[in-house]
Amino acid sequence: MSAPFCRPDNIACTEVAAAMRSSRFIPVLLAAIHFFNFHKYDVRDPEGCVPGIDESKLLPEYDFIIVGGGSAGSVVANRLSEIANWKTLVLEAGGRETEVSDIPILAGYLQKSELDWEYYTEPNENYCLAFEGGRCLWPRGKVLGGSSVLNYMLYLRGNKRDYDTWKSLGNKGWGYEDVLYYFKKSEDNQNPVYSQTPYHGTGGYLTVSEAPFHTPLAEYFVQAGKELGYENRDINGAKQAGFMIAQGTVRNGSRCSTAKAFLRPIKNRPNLHISLNSFVTKVLIDPRTKTAFGVEFVKNNKIYRVRARKEVILSAGSINSAQLLMLSGIGPTEELTKHRIPVIQNLKVGYNLQDHPAAGGLNYLMYKDGQKAVNVNIDALSTLVDYAADGTGPMTILGGVEGLAFVNTKYANASDDFPDIEFHFQTRTTSTDGGKRFRSIQGIPEDFFNAVFAPVNEPSWSIMPMLLRPYSRGRIQLKSADPYDPPLIYPFYFTDENDMDIKTLVEGAKLVYALSKTKAMQNFESRFNPNIFPACKNIPLYSDAFWECMIRQLTVTVYHPVGTAKMGPYWDPNAVVDDELRVYGVKGLRVIDGSIMPLIVSGNTNAPIIMIGEKGGDMIKEHWLKEKKYRY
Repeated sequence: MSAPFCRPDNIACTEVAAAMRSSRFIPVLLAAIHFFNFHKYDVRDPEGCVPGIDESKLLPEYDFIIVGGGSAGSVVANRLSEIANWKTLVLEAGGRETEVSDIPILAGYLQKSELDWEYYTEPNENYCLAFEGGRCLWPRGKVLGGSSVLNYMLYLRGNKRDYDTWKSLGNKGWGYEDVLYYFKKSEDNQNPVYSQTPYHGTGGYLTVSEAPFHTPLAEYFVQAGKELGYENRDINGAKQAGFMIAQGTVRNGSRCSTAKAFLRPIKNRPNLHISLNSFVTKVLIDPRTKTAFGVEFVKNNKIYRVRARKEVILSAGSINSAQLLMLSGIGPTEELTKHRIPVIQNLKVGYNLQDHPAAGGLNYLMYKDGQKAVNVNIDALSTLVDYAADGTGPMTILGGVEGLAFVNTKYANASDDFPDIEFHFQTRTTSTDGGKRFRSIQGIPEDFFNAVFAPVNEPSWSIMPMLLRPYSRGRIQLKSADPYDPPLIYPFYFTDENDMDIKTLVEGAKLVYALSKTKAMQNFESRFNPNIFPACKNIPLYSDAFWECMIRQLTVTVYHPVGTAKMGPYWDPNAVVDDELRVYGVKGLRVIDGSIMPLIVSGNTNAPIIMIGEKGGDMIKEHWLKEKKYRY
């Protein structure tokens, strides 16, 4: 177990715990964590908490100002502050992590808490139809560590071809061999087999490992994959297609966020200031020279303006970086003019939005030995004590996800090793807690839940098939010129011209059904949930139209929005940043986060965003150290 968290931010912890009253032992768990961690503080986490700087100690000027202390921003802050005579400021809108966010299996409970921006998509007739108001919840981390504090911790890099494609589009230095170095630089992989291969690193800041516990059913998932013709392999290694027990960003059974990995060890560097609860409202840009010279932010109801001698770096994520660029006068002329924002640079900010939609609610009930297969009772006192004392047991499961797979539909060429669907195998499903929390987290109306999930009495498993390379493109737009107004999010799922996105995801749902019929899963007499979605009842069962109906009803984001500040060469009319992540037409301003992805990667995005932070930090060093002839 890791060390206790600084107590002042336990407002968020209390709120999350209050939302989890369905688990009567959660207060016992939190008390146990306090007890054990108090006595093991120096041994378990010598770095301790990141205190955050008081506003009275803020300097009027820094060399670099990083907006956002999340998955990328934490990495950039670490690497820039390695240069002792550079002063770096990190501005984070949220506070610190909590005891609850540290517990892997409770990842889903963090949504709609103080740690979450609580964004929603705008309604659309093509997707999210069963959710309240026809809107999908898009959780984003409002906390030091960003979405690496809210996510399900899954460590996946994407496919080699993703990065080679980025390079082929004119982005020099972004091919697979270029970025592999940065994946390995961050990584401290605890698997003794994987760590000996040329695809993984050890000794980096970011701990990567399997959860200390997995249910018996997880092994059957891997065996089912073999029956379908897929190997059990490291899917971050030589080949991607295959099945594996999930690896994640976990350390000693607890979440290893980027704040824990990259900021705690360096919190005492005198040249690094981290300001929490600091809401950035604008990048300050001289309109005559088009040079970014600082930022404006609000902390404790006071407005502050701080200057940057060298650069301002936006690492606020694909939603907030796009919003902040537009609020600062960088974006589409027609969009800025609509909100009476003076245009400094006309760029396609907010366009090219991509996400990984998945099919939710594909639950399979186990009519034989199901309880033995899942073997998880997070309310058991012994389970809670095991976790609090040793960081072991079912509480360490990665948000309920135990297995991962990359598979080929009929639309993919299997010989290319470029799968088009990813499986997230879960042993905790929508019906697991009887609707006490998961229902409201996902925004599922009570009548829908009562019709589909409430009648389930048997243990169940679920697979979310995720579309890896969508053709559809969405957009982020401003609601107003008020920075406190959340932006408008239009993912535009399933709107591609040839309907390939929905067709591919339908094939993914059919592959899940095929997996349920394998001998491995039939050991438990797995059967599809007989309680059909109300809107799909009159459609022939298991037909393409049936699966499509389900997908459009419970369209699930896997929390991977990217692309809204596209990286591309100068001849690309849609590019916002160049291949060194510098904003076109504006000096002293870079974007270093997932928004720069020209094309979404074929896998979960957290590890690639950490890689982008590593590479971006090196680019800045190379530029300024070369110019000033420093050595490091």
